[in-house]
Amino acid sequence: MQDNVDKKGPGVKIPPPLIFLFCLILGYALESALPVNTGPALWGKLVGVFLVTTAAVVLLYLLITYLRAKTSIEPWKPTSHLITSGLYAYSRNPIYTVFCLLNIGVGCYLNSLWITLSFLPAAVLVYYTAIRREEAYLENKFGEQYLSYKRSVRRWL
Repeated sequence: MQDNVDKKGPGVKIPPPLIFLFCLILGYALESALPVNTGPALWGKLVGVFLVTTAAVVLLYLLITYLRAKTSIEPWKPTSHLITSGLYAYSRNPIYTVFCLLNIGVGCYLNSLWITLSFLPAAVLVYYTAIRREEAYLENKFGEQYLSYKRSVRRWL
């Protein structure tokens, strides 16, 4: 069995929330330079409020999940336990999925196609800067337990 005590963690250098925020700001800059609306403003506002509210509630739920498991939610810190229940039974990265939902919700609310689509480059960047490192770390730390989980649960949804 693997030693589940480590001090290094997966070595994620850029916090993923900052990547999503950076891409959201980039989308806002694009919207300012070349506006492209997403559709009727009222519907966009309603959908945006629903998505952002849903994302906030899910993030709170996930934070509580990490606190109960007594493991770090920050991907640059060591993980003490593998969480495979709750939302993690459906997605290996529900937090990053929720961040995508936040960007989409803000884009809908602001009626901006650029902001709505900002989740795409953010998801790609997070994959290359965080997810690959996290998965290698978890494979090394938890071995077959993580590999089995990885085979049975999708990365995003």
